[in-house]
Amino acid sequence: MKTRVKLTFPQHLIKEPVIFTMAKKYDIIPNIRRARVTETAGEMVLELEGEEKNINSGIETLKLQGIEVELVEGDILE
Repeated sequence: MKTRVKLTFPQHLIKEPVIFTMAKKYDIIPNIRRARVTETAGEMVLELEGEEKNINSGIETLKLQGIEVELVEGDILE
């Protein structure tokens, strides 16, 4: 299964390896489609590939850390 999500990071998580940790823990392959990161803000559009239950668990983990997660429809290339 593949799912596209837009992540908005709070400032205190910008330098943390949250995507790597989530991907490793839930056996998810992340593909960065777009990213914009500064010292105070972080936004990223990811394509997540893996088992549906793993992707759902990974997304829930990100939300619990304070990351805003939105599902994205269509292809985003900017």
